[in-house]
Amino acid sequence: MSATALTPTLVTSLVEDAVTAPSMHNAQPWRFVHRADTGIVELRGDPGRTMPYQDPDGRALHLGCGAALFSLRVAAAHHALHAATRLLPDPEDTWALAAVRLSPADAQSDDLGALHPALRRRHTSRFPFSEERIPSEVIDGLCAAALLEGCRLVVPGTWHTDTVLDLVHDAELFEAASAAVRTEISAWTRTGTAGDGPGTEGVPSYAFGPRQYDVTSPVRDFGSHRRVADRGSAVFEKRPQIVLLGTATDGPEDWLKAGQAMQRVLLRATLDGLSSSLMSQPLEWPELRSTARDPLSATGFVQMVIRLGYGPEGRATPRRPVSDVLRFV
Repeated sequence: MSATALTPTLVTSLVEDAVTAPSMHNAQPWRFVHRADTGIVELRGDPGRTMPYQDPDGRALHLGCGAALFSLRVAAAHHALHAATRLLPDPEDTWALAAVRLSPADAQSDDLGALHPALRRRHTSRFPFSEERIPSEVIDGLCAAALLEGCRLVVPGTWHTDTVLDLVHDAELFEAASAAVRTEISAWTRTGTAGDGPGTEGVPSYAFGPRQYDVTSPVRDFGSHRRVADRGSAVFEKRPQIVLLGTATDGPEDWLKAGQAMQRVLLRATLDGLSSSLMSQPLEWPELRSTARDPLSATGFVQMVIRLGYGPEGRATPRRPVSDVLRFV
């Protein structure tokens, strides 16, 4: 494909699909640059959307950008394009996260385009799920999806699940004791009150979900520190079904790979009829993160806790206009 065949309209469409990806507190920490002379689409981290207290090393930022990168790959496949991706293309530029060269796709055994319908269906659900257990063949498919991106998806046993849930509640206590963290979360939540940030980013109150009657489900309560009118309560599942996404090592490239694996798993789960929510709280505190790993597992570092189940899909959260995140040069 010539560089000129990558028209601004096509590139805009690809990025519109890419930015449907999840990110911590819906901060959308990505920027895209299309270089017309080479036809390369660059993915860059946005330094203005960092979270110094919850994500001081940028791990969550890389995960979100990795998810957007995977969505871009899916969008490209949907348009019969192959996305040749190079991670961290410039060692001197820490914000240059990926360079994607697009070309006509040959026949591929891994049909990314089949995931395209899930891009706009996948939404984080902070609502109760049913007690129905997920079939083992569905879980096996999700584990295989993670492996395709060089990561491992682990289904914790009973004792390990209990440990992770305990860590979630420990993280809630840490969070409640940190004014800086609470302020940071408030900056990325939208309740319709004065002082809220732009409505194109952050977590809106309708996505908070109901308050829990119990404390069993690993769902982050964005409304715990802010008043939300007409927010109800509900009983959540007694035995949440969680999976842990992990990598062998723990650096920026691993985080980008994990973000891509996370999005592949979430899209596959969506097509399988599952709802999902991401649970990063215990991974935001160094003193808790290491304990989230099963010492008997081959997974070296847990990058994300994912809650899965059958229940409401959740509503779409806002996204910034593509014109805010895409630049043509």
